[in-house]
Amino acid sequence: MGAELEDDFTQFVEARTPALFRTALGLTGDRPAAEDLLQTVLAVAYLRWSDIRGGQPEAYLRRAMYLRSVSRWRLRSYGREFPTDAVPERANPEDETGQVELRLAVRSALRALGPKQRAIVVLRYLEDLSDQQIAEIVGCEPVTVRSQLSRALHRLRERCPDLATVITEESFR
Repeated sequence: MGAELEDDFTQFVEARTPALFRTALGLTGDRPAAEDLLQTVLAVAYLRWSDIRGGQPEAYLRRAMYLRSVSRWRLRSYGREFPTDAVPERANPEDETGQVELRLAVRSALRALGPKQRAIVVLRYLEDLSDQQIAEIVGCEPVTVRSQLSRALHRLRERCPDLATVITEESFR
């Protein structure tokens, strides 16, 4: 890679890493896994930067993260969840501890979603992308995005009844 391409890649990574990391964290639900996912995708992008930079590099990287996270999910490399008979207590919204518990419950509920539904929720509520943009990333039609989002939100509300409002960026921290 030439010096100009390397500088261009470096500038892109410095500018967009926080946003890309949020997406990776939302897709994986786990900080170390998100770091690994982003690093892996950036390493591949570095090698192909001359081809990627002319188009929409951020969209390319988001799609690559989605596809890699789906592959990892299918291979069960993220660990497993085990159902429980105990229902968690409802948190007091004025209690900061309750807010932490709510965030943890949202994360757990997100991890219970399939990779496509999780990606759609993350891309809509964390990245604020349109149906069309999400459809391009996950490889489906916008109508599918809307139906999958509806199903995902229904499942999130079932698993996390204290979730009174839509998922915000704060839920992913």
